[in-house]
Amino acid sequence: MSGDSPAVAGRLFDVQRYSIHDGPGIRTTVFLKGCPARCLWCHNPESQSFVPQVLVVETRCISCGSCARACPRGAPPPGSSLCTACGACVEACPSGARQLAGREATVSELMEEVLRDRLFYDESGGGVTFSGGEPLAQPEFLAALLAACRAASLHTAVDTCGAAPRQRLLALTPLVDLFLFDVKLVDDARHRALTGLPAGPILDNLRALAAAGARLWVRVPVIPGYTDAEADLAATAALLAGLPGIGKVCLLPYHATGARKTARLGRSYPLGELAPPPAGRLESLAALFRGRGLAVQIGG
Repeated sequence: MSGDSPAVAGRLFDVQRYSIHDGPGIRTTVFLKGCPARCLWCHNPESQSFVPQVLVVETRCISCGSCARACPRGAPPPGSSLCTACGACVEACPSGARQLAGREATVSELMEEVLRDRLFYDESGGGVTFSGGEPLAQPEFLAALLAACRAASLHTAVDTCGAAPRQRLLALTPLVDLFLFDVKLVDDARHRALTGLPAGPILDNLRALAAAGARLWVRVPVIPGYTDAEADLAATAALLAGLPGIGKVCLLPYHATGARKTARLGRSYPLGELAPPPAGRLESLAALFRGRGLAVQIGG
């Protein structure tokens, strides 16, 4: 890594401190902006675009007109082509109804932020997780962040959908203590229909990481009517059982966070009012993985 790597900059949309769901221990999760996938159930739709976006939380709006007065274009609704995401309306909003998803940060700035909680990492076995969006879509920024964390002796995790050039992925492996790798479906055609991406290259990347000795936690979203068929999950379990380095499988039950966020972006949500899967259903699906000798966790 070059000596000026702390000056490398990238774009993120959130930093969550005291996270306990993105790897072991207490962690800081850094959400990088931009993703090649378009999963129908995406719970961070503001992560998909690489450019900043304005979100409007209607329940916080007090109709004071501050946003319209501050915006040179009259504060158009979210999703409008008239909005340039300059942030003027966000700064003017007294109630926090308008929010800007997407900001630039350097490695030095982010490291200063994550190191504030070093005591919690050390005591809990935690560290820093890079998520998104898809962190591998900003490879230079991610590599510089991982190198800085390694220099500071911080545990690192990368939460990825696996959609990246294989050499890019493997080149980062020495800097990553844990990969949180999403496996939506094994079936290629249905994977394309639900995410916009082919499954084959993603699964090949998973195999390559396993062969390279990477430590892996596999995350499987359980979306009722889309990814929760027993045949699909049995196929995923069979794949994972044949790979080394799979520490555990996390079954992630669908939740409606993405629906609310999609509305705030001025877009319609493709899954309507889909209900989360019942606990009993999740337990029966977990048995498919346990039957293959895999450790399973519901959630996380």
